[in-house]
Amino acid sequence: MEKKVIINIGRQFGGGGLAVASELGKRLGIPVYDKELIQKAAQDSGFSAEVFKERDEKKRFFSLSAIFSNGYSETENYMSDRGLFKMQSETIRSIAEQGSAVIVGRCSDYILRDMEGTLNVFLTSPIEVRAARLAERQGISLEEATRLAENEDRKRAEYYNYYTFSDWGVAGTYDLCLDSSILGIEGTAEFIIDFAKKAGLLD
Repeated sequence: MEKKVIINIGRQFGGGGLAVASELGKRLGIPVYDKELIQKAAQDSGFSAEVFKERDEKKRFFSLSAIFSNGYSETENYMSDRGLFKMQSETIRSIAEQGSAVIVGRCSDYILRDMEGTLNVFLTSPIEVRAARLAERQGISLEEATRLAENEDRKRAEYYNYYTFSDWGVAGTYDLCLDSSILGIEGTAEFIIDFAKKAGLLD
């Protein structure tokens, strides 16, 4: 690839976002960042990766005694989610500045809003499709899977809306919104690549 492109993937829970991102990465030969962002943010900041995992795309306050991997414990000190969001944002910007990438979630479209060569995509699927996928993957009932998807979507929306002052999952927020259940994982990835080419982001 001669051009640098950053594809930011927003997604509903159970909507195949990571699978599509992985397919994009494979077809384009570029790295995909999802959980890896958490690990890298922890490495860059010196904090324990467990804290980033625990509060991934969620909002809360927590004690620094649980943060430092070196056993630091000063229970009177606290760091807000905003502090961790800033650290993760710096990691995302660093990744984007280094070269092409597919970045999953974590407000990457907002964080990189002033960077050229970005494509912001939101992936959705009907709740019954997502619930069936989650039920099979996690070995739970359809009712439990439906509640899980709805709860996780609510958390992601609260997180995104709080930090971006925008609307998670609303078409006007993104360049492209797709129902991944229509074309499937490979077909959705192919559609995104074709769109990026027509938009002049890919050769």
